[in-house]
Amino acid sequence: MKQAKRNPLLARLAARLQLTLDVRSDAAFLPPPALIRRACQAALQRDVKQAQISIVVVDAAEGRQLNNDYRGKDYATNVLSFALNEGETVAGLPLFGDLVLCAPVVEQEAAEQGKALMAHYAHLLVHGMLHLQGFDHEENDEAETMEALETVIVQRLGYPDPYHEEQF
Repeated sequence: MKQAKRNPLLARLAARLQLTLDVRSDAAFLPPPALIRRACQAALQRDVKQAQISIVVVDAAEGRQLNNDYRGKDYATNVLSFALNEGETVAGLPLFGDLVLCAPVVEQEAAEQGKALMAHYAHLLVHGMLHLQGFDHEENDEAETMEALETVIVQRLGYPDPYHEEQF
């Protein structure tokens, strides 16, 4: 935040995004708040003037329950996105949403895919933020657009292409 105080552009970017973090997992290796903020800020599209996002990190049991309750899928998944206004801009209102990361799933996927854990967290935060802004990957053309955008953002953050195999 010291840089933001000296740099008006960084101060404006920081003011665009209000984050809260709730850790409900006892995972040993979690992303530091600075990484969470950087990834979420990087994924904010230019047309979003202000955003209020809650990041919740959960264990496998809670991740499974949430995925079952909201998606009808009886397993824990890596990230869930809950947008108040489903990516649509409402005049005068910020983007509101929650991202739920399931730490054990993120760790397992990173290991299985040969990815650095913090790179995988950064990718999932970017992925979730894009969902909050209305991006989706249900159709092939949507998936290509979203993946290309994720790749650019994640690489700007200094991590390798999240869709490239073997990254260690």
